Amino acid sequence: MKTRRLEPYITAYRHAREKFTRTKFYAWFNRWPFRGQPNEGTLQKWSRRCWKGLIYFFIAFFLYFKAVEYNFLFLFGEMPSIAQLENPKIPTASELYTEDGVLLGRYYLENRSPVKYEEISPYLINALIATEDIRFYEHSGIDLTALSSVMVNTILDMGKSSRGGGSTITQQLAKNLFKTREGGSQGLLGRVPLIKTLVIKTKEWITALNLEKAYSKEEILTMYLNTVDFGSNAYGIKTAAKTFFATTPKQINVQQAATLIGLLKAPTYYSPILRPENSLRRRNVVLAQMEKYGFLDSITFAKAQKAPLGVRFTTENAEDGAGTYFRGVMNNYLLKWCEENGYDLYADGLKIYTTIDSHIQKYAEEAVEERMKEMQEKFYEHWRGMNPWRDRSGKEIPNYIENAVRATKWYKALAIKLKGDTAAINKIINTPRRMTVFSWRGEIDTLMSPVDSIKYYKHFLHSGLMAMDPYSGYIRAWVGGINYKYFKFDHVKQSRRQPGSTFKPFVYAAAIDSFGFSPCSKMIDSPITINYVENGEKKFWAPHNADWTYSYDTVSLRYGIGRSLNTIAAKLIKEIGWHSVINYARKMGITSPLDTVPAVGLGTSDVSLYEMVGAYGTFLNGGVWTEPMFITRIEDKNGRIIQRFNPKRRRALSPESAFLMVYMLRGSMQEPGGTSGRLYSYRGLWGNNEIGGKTGTSTSHADGWYIGITKDLVAGVWVGGEDRSIHFRTSDLGEGAKTALPIFGTFLEKVYADTTDLGVSKGRFPTEKELKLRITKPYFCPTPIKPKPDSLRIADSLRQIQQLLNVN
Repeated sequence: MKTRRLEPYITAYRHAREKFTRTKFYAWFNRWPFRGQPNEGTLQKWSRRCWKGLIYFFIAFFLYFKAVEYNFLFLFGEMPSIAQLENPKIPTASELYTEDGVLLGRYYLENRSPVKYEEISPYLINALIATEDIRFYEHSGIDLTALSSVMVNTILDMGKSSRGGGSTITQQLAKNLFKTREGGSQGLLGRVPLIKTLVIKTKEWITALNLEKAYSKEEILTMYLNTVDFGSNAYGIKTAAKTFFATTPKQINVQQAATLIGLLKAPTYYSPILRPENSLRRRNVVLAQMEKYGFLDSITFAKAQKAPLGVRFTTENAEDGAGTYFRGVMNNYLLKWCEENGYDLYADGLKIYTTIDSHIQKYAEEAVEERMKEMQEKFYEHWRGMNPWRDRSGKEIPNYIENAVRATKWYKALAIKLKGDTAAINKIINTPRRMTVFSWRGEIDTLMSPVDSIKYYKHFLHSGLMAMDPYSGYIRAWVGGINYKYFKFDHVKQSRRQPGSTFKPFVYAAAIDSFGFSPCSKMIDSPITINYVENGEKKFWAPHNADWTYSYDTVSLRYGIGRSLNTIAAKLIKEIGWHSVINYARKMGITSPLDTVPAVGLGTSDVSLYEMVGAYGTFLNGGVWTEPMFITRIEDKNGRIIQRFNPKRRRALSPESAFLMVYMLRGSMQEPGGTSGRLYSYRGLWGNNEIGGKTGTSTSHADGWYIGITKDLVAGVWVGGEDRSIHFRTSDLGEGAKTALPIFGTFLEKVYADTTDLGVSKGRFPTEKELKLRITKPYFCPTPIKPKPDSLRIADSLRQIQQLLNVN
């Protein structure tokens, strides 16, 4: 056995000796210094000189090593410190997880995720050792045998040899970890060409020796495979296995292992994607090395050589997968958090755990996609042959597309580049070019000018959906738009639009909580005018109901909110004051600017869906506003918790008022003609279940809203054009009950159909007994169903005729 292990050394020695004896240097050496037959005195003298020279050499060599190690007189550059060796900085991607442990996305400059030794296939280890460092388990960081062979070959070939440099795996790891060849780590001598190479090698040797002292062989192999670049933006073995073979390092087979290890020699030249022939040839070389050193038997080797590459190339794309809009919002939040706390989001391997539920998120995205496809078809049909950008009078806005083009960053940059040459700019923006555009039937490759592409995209309707656990504040689903790749603007938190009647609950909450009103309080559905002063100017406000009719009946507040009667809400605003409405909106989490005018109670000020859903959660949570929360904790790469997150909370309503407001919101389902009545057509929602909610529609149907509540969940939906001027022309198509409510209904059906434990199920809202509340105000006063008078039926018919005339 020992003889067999020495055979490579003996062979190498014989080869070197034979080659050496044929050199002129040998002939010269053989004559000097004796010049004839040496005597005994000459031999003793020469022997002493040799030993003395050898001692001097080792002393000089030792001093040189120490000078390099300690950067004597700043000549050699810094060496890695003990702390750096014990905790090397390996750039690692940070990962974003759902609450149920599903990976949502990753943040990286180098796409890398570390693995443990036990998670690596033995084929990978064997292929690496057979190809890169066969004596890895025998040396202590420097392979003197390989190094001596390289030095001898270099001398004998007079520097013309193309053989490798004898670097061990540990030396390569030192180079990868500490960037010993970069300019920043070089000293004054690093600028001298030949000396620079010697210094670099010396530093790698010293670092390799220190690494061998600090880590076991298995740890070194693991760190090496976690740090190397496999090309195609795959850093580390975990990412490489997924990128090239859609598998894990543990499941890699022998052919795949040989392919990946073969890449290390030259990731681009041997890429199985870019140069499969080269990759196949290099893979078979690695397999041959494995067979040569006994890691493969001849049968396995022959079989593996004949196998195809079997590449299954997959890449990660920030614009693909689930929660794309949520990931974009998290990116901005995390960058700020990292800056404040001293972390690098793209290199520190943080693990961020969010409140998102992967199943609920999936159902939310499906609901938006399904319903928005249908709605977009209706929108196209509604505006067939016409452009949808219209002013309040219904006339097409002149120069709308031209102004939209000029507002783009691309146009502004082009104008600077061309120094305002209008003719040149117009030629460029109106010249068709190849591009891929979004459509609900799939991406379309087409020829289109930049102007035409903007015009094309302006025809699309957009949407946002957010679902939240009202008790914990955990956001369970976040859909910021219809397609993140083409429309990156987030319609959950970034966007602010008029909420319309979804703002009315703040009016009713203020009235019930502070002014003695109850759900059974009565008011007359009749016209109202409110005089007020704005900026020193006297004004008046005279709102009308959505259908432009008044019943003149005395109705309850619950009926008023259930039917979304503007007259009842306006009379309450006049009674309690619009400052009170704003005050309660603030207490319930609305932070957007609100106009101090009576119309604020009917939702004329822009707010975000994020704020509105959080505010509605107050009603379910016993009057305690809980800030919507999207992150629970952040861990470092070792699993140590850096920070836990808890939502802000404050009492906004009394428990009794919150209970009564839940009962009020149920009125949109239970009161005659309630605006949520269309939900009854969603059969999957019913069966011992209760739902409350509120529709909302802004001026000219520019915004459609629906915010719904169940015993476990509050969810809000917005639908509208990119600009307020793009919308349906009729309430039959454009109101919130027709645009946003169907998305809510579809979403909730999907959630209820899931039999796994999502924490959301059908059921009734808690009773006052279950909540241990004593309700002092009357609230059970159901409105009897009455047939419509002939005058109202005639008014309805006239209104429908008017809408048809407007359409045509």
